[in-house]
Amino acid sequence: MAAGIAPAIFPGAHLALGLSGGIDSVALLSVLLELAPALQFSLRAVHVNHGISPNAARWAEFCTELCGKSNTPLQLESVDISSYRDLGLEGAARRARYEVFARVDADFIVLAQHRDDQAETLLLRLLRGAGPRGLAAMSPSRSLAGTRARLLRPLLGISRRDIATYARSRGLKWVVDESNVDTLRRRNFLRHEVFPLIEQRFPAASVTIARAAAHLAEARELLDAMAQTDLESCGGIALDIAVLHRLGEARAKNLVRYWCEARGIQQLSAKRITELLRQLRESGYDSRVSLAGPGWVLLRYREKLYLEPAAKTVGRDFSETWDGGNALPLLALGGVLKFKPEEGRGLSLAKLRADPVTVRMRKGGERLRLDHRRPRRTLKNLFQELGVPPWYRDRLPLLFCGEHLVSAPGVGDACEFRATPGEAGLIVTWEPFDARDTQPKG
Repeated sequence: MAAGIAPAIFPGAHLALGLSGGIDSVALLSVLLELAPALQFSLRAVHVNHGISPNAARWAEFCTELCGKSNTPLQLESVDISSYRDLGLEGAARRARYEVFARVDADFIVLAQHRDDQAETLLLRLLRGAGPRGLAAMSPSRSLAGTRARLLRPLLGISRRDIATYARSRGLKWVVDESNVDTLRRRNFLRHEVFPLIEQRFPAASVTIARAAAHLAEARELLDAMAQTDLESCGGIALDIAVLHRLGEARAKNLVRYWCEARGIQQLSAKRITELLRQLRESGYDSRVSLAGPGWVLLRYREKLYLEPAAKTVGRDFSETWDGGNALPLLALGGVLKFKPEEGRGLSLAKLRADPVTVRMRKGGERLRLDHRRPRRTLKNLFQELGVPPWYRDRLPLLFCGEHLVSAPGVGDACEFRATPGEAGLIVTWEPFDARDTQPKG
C-alpha cells in the first residue's frame, strides 16, 4: 500500500484522511500511521456525518475513539445534503462531502477508494453513456478545485479482498454501513449482483476494467493537452466563436468541456454542448445566445463566448465604504476590489483621503475624464468603445471619492485623481470570483 503514497508526497506535508469508519479507510489510517515517521508527514482525519443513516452518530463516536487511541487529530463535520437532492442520494452526499474536503487546510486529502471501486465507477459511467472524461473514472491524484490540496487515492491498485486481508491480519476493527447491502442502489446492485456473475466467466474482471480506466485516463490527458492548445488559440478567457467553429465539431466539444471544467463548472452534458454549438453556428452576429446552469451562464457578445457567474441582483442604491485596505470583498457583487500600492501610478492616495471613498453601482449618466486634453465621456460610450459586454456593465463596481467618479476598473481612472511621479498611488482592479470559488467540484 505504501507504493501509492511515498512517491506522491513530500517531507513536511500535511495529510488529511477521509475517515468513514469503514474497513477501507480504517485500513488506510493504519498504513498512514506506520508510514508517517519515515516519510515525515503530519496526519489528521476528517469524518463527515451526512445525516442519512440512523447509525451516523455511532460511526462518529467510533472514529473519535479510534483516532483517540492513536493520538490522531480528528475533524468531525456534519452536513446538510438537502440542497443537492437533485443529484440523487449518493451524489448529494458526495457533493457535500467534497465541500468539506475543500475547506480542509491540508496539502493532500487522502481517500480510500480501491480497485473494485474503480471498476464499479467505470461500469456505472459506461451505463450512463459517459465520454472519455467520465470513463477515465477516478484519478490516483488530482487537484481539488479552489484549494491548494490534491486528492490522493493510494489504494486504487489494490483489491477489496487484499484490504480485508490486511485489516484482519492487523486485528483492526471497523463499522459496517448497512446501506452497502441495499441492491436498490445502483453501485450495490453492480457489486452484489452483476460483478459476481461477470467474475464467474472473467475472474480478473476488476483488474482489467481498472486497467481500461487507466488507459482512458491517458486518453483524457491527451484530450486535455489538445484542449489547452485550442483554448489558447481561441483567446483563453472568452472564446473566439469563429476560431471555435474552425476547430470542427469534435474538437469544439472537447474545448468547451475543458473550458468549463477549468473554471470549476459541473461538466455539461453532450446534449447541452451540442445545442450550444448549434446556437452559435446558426445565430447572427448580434443574436443573444445563452445557456445557464447552477451559478453560471454562457453568453455571446461580439463574436466572443463568455462563461460568467450568474448575475446577482443588486440594487442601484448599493454602496460600500472602502476601509483603506488592499482588498475590499464585495460578496453581493461576486468579487473583490483590489488596491495595489504603486509609486507614481494609479490613483493619488492623498487625493482619495480628501473625502470618503465608496463603491457604488452604475445608475446611468456617469462621466469619466481619462485625458486632460479631452472632455469627459459617458461610461456608456467608453463601455461600447472598449467592447465591454452589456451584462458586465451593470455589475462593475465604480469607485467614488465624495461625489466624484474616480475609477471604473478595467476602463480607466479620472485623470484629475491620478498620482503624480513619486507620489503614493493605488492601482484599482476588480476580480470577479471564479465559479470554482463558489462551487466545489464533486
